[in-house]
Amino acid sequence: MNLSDQIIRSEEKLLRKLEDYFTENWGDTKLWSHDLSHHRRVWNFAKELLLHTDNQDVIKNEGFCDKLIIACYLHDIGMSVDSGSRHGSQSRRLCEQFLIKNDLNKSNYQNVLMAIENHDIKDYKNSTDNDPLLLFLSAADDLDALSYTGILRYADIYFKRGVKPENLGTMVLENTGKRFQNFETSFHKYPSLIEKHRKRYFVLTEFFNKYNQQFNNTDF
Repeated sequence: MNLSDQIIRSEEKLLRKLEDYFTENWGDTKLWSHDLSHHRRVWNFAKELLLHTDNQDVIKNEGFCDKLIIACYLHDIGMSVDSGSRHGSQSRRLCEQFLIKNDLNKSNYQNVLMAIENHDIKDYKNSTDNDPLLLFLSAADDLDALSYTGILRYADIYFKRGVKPENLGTMVLENTGKRFQNFETSFHKYPSLIEKHRKRYFVLTEFFNKYNQQFNNTDF
């Protein structure tokens, strides 16, 4: 089965279950930056990465797309409980409940649970080269932090976490710089992919550089 067919099969099997489960557990949480729309975009970015790189190891593992769609849709569900930067443990717990609810053997999804728990570690000190599931999840998640949507997402979550307006731009630029550098490192074999998303990265960095200049009353 080719990769496109695997993706379609995974969506047919799991997409509705995942969206229903997410909606049920998200409830009335007021956090636009990490709601269902974020998880839909992350899955779309993950599909783009898969299809662009045409990863042969992934194609050989016909269960990979099932695992990746679960990880993409549930990686931030724990923010309904904990909106802090280390919310992965709560997301893992809720993913475990999803597996139980759908009669999926947890022992077969340990890499999904580990990827969800660790996706929010954004210092990138530990390589994801040996963990393709975490690699694709983390990269897809990072791509949704770019461009115009990323601008609003950062403002939403950082203000939720108590970041002061005068610190917002500097913190965003530092965080997104690490994210994009990691994306470049992980997908350096695909320059057209890098350049496509570099344009989205520049949209966000240009905005927050000008934000910093205006906030500090300098010419811009």
